[in-house]
Amino acid sequence: MGTSQSSSGSPSGVPMVPPWVPDLPLPGPVPGAGDAGEGSPPDSTPDQGSPPIPAPGAGPRQPIPIAPARRFLGANRNIGDYSRTGDGATMRRGLGQYVKKGYGGSATAARRMGGTAQTAQALYSALSGEQANPYGAPGSPLDPALASGRSADEVMDAVVEAVRPVDGTQDAEASRTSIKDALADVLNQFPNADLLNLEQEQRDLAIARFVAADVFRRIDLDIGKTIREKAPNAATGLGRLKEVREYVRETVSASFRRLREAGQGLAARRVTQIVQNAIRETFQVFEGYAE
Repeated sequence: MGTSQSSSGSPSGVPMVPPWVPDLPLPGPVPGAGDAGEGSPPDSTPDQGSPPIPAPGAGPRQPIPIAPARRFLGANRNIGDYSRTGDGATMRRGLGQYVKKGYGGSATAARRMGGTAQTAQALYSALSGEQANPYGAPGSPLDPALASGRSADEVMDAVVEAVRPVDGTQDAEASRTSIKDALADVLNQFPNADLLNLEQEQRDLAIARFVAADVFRRIDLDIGKTIREKAPNAATGLGRLKEVREYVRETVSASFRRLREAGQGLAARRVTQIVQNAIRETFQVFEGYAE
């Protein structure tokens, strides 16, 4: 599945959002989300109907909570039951406890994924063609002239290196794998796609799949070890992880779809904002299953 090995879970007594994660201001509620009608602005219009992107540090900022002891206890209990039985209700309840108790709610969980939103912005640019691609200048890593003749795998590796270079964190490692998985998904669905000049539909798919993969990898790093340990056998454990990943992907895709229907489609100047909204909506769905 291309998943990094799970850690033993985040420790207590430390900020729930590590200092290396960009603490991006969360956007406000999306006007008309899930209730867009005719006349909603199309995806290609970046600013119409879009709330302004707050400047870094603008407005009051809630302090980042300190992680309590055994923060993932409820999540691990439920996700362990799911791993043993395959019961989808316990899996969803586990994800709800993961967000509500493990991160103190969807707002902090979304802040924890600030690096994902920032990387999504860079990835969108890298896939947008020569004029809109800051990484595609002559002589740069994604210069189309240098990419000519490269295999798809080599181009994907070049995109990964340009968009999310190694920095020694688990977040970077996870995002690098998520980018490559997302690009592979695009090529599976659009075999003739030009990765350095994707059409809008193809870019949308790449971003949604990247975000879903990164959200899943965060979950896996935090509580995936329980799924592996509590499953009846290794094959079942891998199957359970795949089911969680598919559920996360479906939920993230639905969040992006609701935003698009509300006139909040991805566009170059607001990718970070839309991705933040999609991640927060996803975590709100999970949080709703907590008991």
